[in-house]
Amino acid sequence: MGSNLLTALALMLVIEGLLPFLAPAAWRETFQRIIQMADGQIRFIGLSSMLLGLVLLTLFH
Repeated sequence: MGSNLLTALALMLVIEGLLPFLAPAAWRETFQRIIQMADGQIRFIGLSSMLLGLVLLTLFH
């Protein structure tokens, strides 16, 4: 269990690092747009992301 969790965390960090590495200007612009969003919009994006992740885990695990 612990090994799988660390593998998942490592993969998440690799994926999260792709955009700032490959397109730093687009990454910066994305964060500027996020700063202008309301809290509810950001929460909805977070909830949607978590639900999509759970669906993918269910389908492929």
